[in-house]
Amino acid sequence: MKEKESSKIKILPITELEKVVLKNKIMASVDEIPKQKRRNRIAYSVVMCSVILLGTCFFMFKTTPEASITKFVNESGNINVNNTGEVVLVLSEGQSVNVTDDSKGINYSKSGETVVLGDTEQLQQNTQKNNKVLYNTLLVPYGRRGKIKLSDGSIVWLNSGSKIVYPAAFNGKRREVYLEGEAIFDVAHNKSKPFIVLSENQEVEVLGTVFCVTSYKDEKFTNTVLKSGSVKISYKENLAATDFTEKMKITPGTKASFNKGTKSIMSEKVNVDNYFSWRDGILIFKNNSLKYITKRVSRYYNVDVDILNNDLANETFSGYLDLNENIESVLQNIAASTDMIYTLNKNKIIINQKQQ
Repeated sequence: MKEKESSKIKILPITELEKVVLKNKIMASVDEIPKQKRRNRIAYSVVMCSVILLGTCFFMFKTTPEASITKFVNESGNINVNNTGEVVLVLSEGQSVNVTDDSKGINYSKSGETVVLGDTEQLQQNTQKNNKVLYNTLLVPYGRRGKIKLSDGSIVWLNSGSKIVYPAAFNGKRREVYLEGEAIFDVAHNKSKPFIVLSENQEVEVLGTVFCVTSYKDEKFTNTVLKSGSVKISYKENLAATDFTEKMKITPGTKASFNKGTKSIMSEKVNVDNYFSWRDGILIFKNNSLKYITKRVSRYYNVDVDILNNDLANETFSGYLDLNENIESVLQNIAASTDMIYTLNKNKIIINQKQQ
């Protein structure tokens, strides 16, 4: 897997309330008005105040924004996607369903009220309650992958250790989802209703395109890789900020990276296949460190990896891994390309430098 040795390596067999203040003033000169006129004037004022008050209440009811998806995520707390070995779908009113066959995916009807798991299992749910949007959550633990077709027809592939929150039905002006982890999006085009992917410190806005977002909490970079179409990426300096201050548009074949530590943004041209291949069970690397590679392998197979030698951890490799093979075969393929030894004990892998 070293760059210079790659020719002899074969790893494949292969997302305030406006306050409305009503002030009613009764003229101080009302006592000067004849008694009957005064009564009429006061009665008229009371009627008008009532009309205005009712109108204001109606306006507030009609324009009160629904609770945002980020507020829902924050109120839901820090959910550990690895609490179960199964893919878990949490429906609109809290019902949890284990998705045992993730290869068939999850499909929503256009209304969002019907959810089909795999080929046959159907579930029914509400999409609103008390005029508020209801959200679904899909949890994909380490060692598993997930695929979902949303109510607008957009398709999302989720990588290991990922969570996505989305409305059961997109009824607002924006189609907003919230991602933690890594996902590939194939967005159904809708010019009048942009698709928004929210993640930590970042917002990606598209109309219809194919792109990948990587936003794991334990990694210092949030990456967006564009395969086709166009996207606008907005960043905010910290989680407490309300506005996205930095904006960037990228073209196909480009990766945009936001450094959570330095708050800096950069973009570069990349081979997009390297960032989309995990969907097909292949990991492609180009001058990536062994630490980077084993991090992705550990998520994919749900194993812990500990590299005892720092020089070895930072050594770079190029090649590809067939993740349709078992973990032992993958480790053997990596070991064949470098001076490393490893031990595999249940879900723990220890890697060290081979003694000369």
